[in-house]
Amino acid sequence: MQTLHNPIPALLDRLRIFSGISLLIAFVSMPVPKLMAQDISAAEFRGVWIATVSNIDWPRSGTYYSDFHKESFVKLLNKHKEAGFNAVIVQIRPSTDAFYPSTLEPWSQWLTGTQGLPPQPWLDPLAFMIEETHKRGMEFHAWINPYRAVFNIREGKTSPAHITRIHPEWFLTYGDKKYFDPSNPETRKYVAFLIRDVVTRYDVDAIHFDDYFYPYKLPGKEFPDQNQYLTSGTVLSIEDWRRSNVDSIISLISRTIHHYKPECQFGISPFGVWRNADKDPERGSCTRAGCTNYDDLYADILLWLKNDWIDYVAPQLYWETASRSAPFETLVDWWGDHCYGKNCYIGIGLYKAGSNNHWRDRNEFPRQIQKIRSDSKVQGLAIYSSSILEKNPYGWSDSLRLNYFKIPAPTPTTGRK
Repeated sequence: MQTLHNPIPALLDRLRIFSGISLLIAFVSMPVPKLMAQDISAAEFRGVWIATVSNIDWPRSGTYYSDFHKESFVKLLNKHKEAGFNAVIVQIRPSTDAFYPSTLEPWSQWLTGTQGLPPQPWLDPLAFMIEETHKRGMEFHAWINPYRAVFNIREGKTSPAHITRIHPEWFLTYGDKKYFDPSNPETRKYVAFLIRDVVTRYDVDAIHFDDYFYPYKLPGKEFPDQNQYLTSGTVLSIEDWRRSNVDSIISLISRTIHHYKPECQFGISPFGVWRNADKDPERGSCTRAGCTNYDDLYADILLWLKNDWIDYVAPQLYWETASRSAPFETLVDWWGDHCYGKNCYIGIGLYKAGSNNHWRDRNEFPRQIQKIRSDSKVQGLAIYSSSILEKNPYGWSDSLRLNYFKIPAPTPTTGRK
């Protein structure tokens, strides 16, 4: 355990070895339609995201004692279990840092207050969280951000053991953040090796990526990879080249996960619109989203589903039913029709409760659940995020416990189980 308190020597040794490693190639206060509590399938994914970046959901900022972390996580789990959830999606690597002991990356600043500082008394939070989750018959999906390296270059300090200090040439700065260069094969190998480390050491049920691939575009600023593109020798357009870079890491990570732990799922939770129909009349959705996966984030989710690289998709449909640019019901139908036989879990943006007139309508959430359950091609839902459920807006958390999730349900099976 002493080496974990001073990880730099071990880290450097691992990184020396790393270059030679070949991977073989993760409700009460509203009208409730009757079908909500009755006509549900035997299996339904009921997930909740637990964000750790900036201490959004857990752990609480300013409370860095291990026993408090354990106590507060157990309370969180108990609430979600009581509400009827059967899966938690926990962010274990928010910004190239770790909520578990690692010789590759430093302890997260959002766990201990200082990046690189181990928890006191010593604790393996990931092992603890998985054990407690499984005790309650729930799945644990390990949420990892593949490309984000420094959350805010103007705030805080990175540990000497942080990979941006050791391999600065692997990273690009865009706005106030640093990102792994998606075109660099060494960064792909590094992230895949990190995933291998997690799936071989921990009993995770899935590796989960969210919507951050190439970063969301900043007004008037180009992502600084033009030099890499010009020297790559590719005949592809820069847009296709960027997509191919993301395809490469998704494919590699898929092979890594399924080689070392075949039963472990690999899930992606992308931005809610793949592509608008005006750009792709045959496959695009009838939406007018200002940002899309394919054209702006360079994430071709349909290719990954078609090629069997991922096991489920959980699109973030954080719009309301009456949205003009991206109607919720339209997108539920579209994703259900384009998941190539893989499980589809709809992400609901419950955090928006009260934010506008539509989300002040206490029937908005029931309508969304009804729509999801009426689509036979959709196998469940996930709610963002944990903290909004604690606030119980419009009694919706009570609704889950007393109505929508009153009847327990197992998670859907996949080809990996």
